[in-house]
Amino acid sequence: MDNPFVRKLEQHVRLAPEDRAVLDGLARQHIRHVAARQDIEGQHGDAHHTHLILDGWACRYKQFPDGRRAIVALLLPGDMCDPFVFRRARMDHAIGALTPVTVARITPEQMSDAVRGRPVIEECLWRETLSTVAIHREWIASVGRRSAIERLAHLFCELHLRLARVGLADGTTLPMPVTQPDLADALGQTSVHINRTLKELRTSGLVTLRSRRLAIRDLGALMERGLFDPAYLQLT
Repeated sequence: MDNPFVRKLEQHVRLAPEDRAVLDGLARQHIRHVAARQDIEGQHGDAHHTHLILDGWACRYKQFPDGRRAIVALLLPGDMCDPFVFRRARMDHAIGALTPVTVARITPEQMSDAVRGRPVIEECLWRETLSTVAIHREWIASVGRRSAIERLAHLFCELHLRLARVGLADGTTLPMPVTQPDLADALGQTSVHINRTLKELRTSGLVTLRSRRLAIRDLGALMERGLFDPAYLQLT
């Protein structure tokens, strides 16, 4: 199995073959397939392990009593669904599949065994935690202060770089399997507003979106439009 988790962590440090083998082993146990629009973890469930996304797209979201949904993170291949849930705890959010996904369940014991005596792996996981927290900050900044077109441009730039580092972007073309309602829930807007913003980006010659593929026509200009600084992604 090709492991996007290993590919992503190798962006941080050089992994020895034995380190790769340990990380690859985490992705080969307790494999689970989840259908699109189904929960991986429920909002009020008891969780004492995390899931690693091997294939497909998922999200971390909050569901309100009136049915409204706020997507607070998009989870891509190589991402841990919730790196902070390693002790039994009640979920205050849900993790849902946006597309069909394949996940590996990781227990606290398995993670402890992986890092024991392997400081390189522990460093990689800390860097991933820092990156996850930094992404949360950028999303808060987008919803709080960026304009509608800045939010969408920023998100497209982020998704491009996150997918590229695990080998899932073809140059500046990347999969975009999420719907406009998904984007609206992630950016704090309505679907109508997302449609108008997409049209503006297309008209500006910055992107095209067709058959669930996003082509970025001018990455530099899109970064400028979204006030995007990639430093928060900890890519080096």
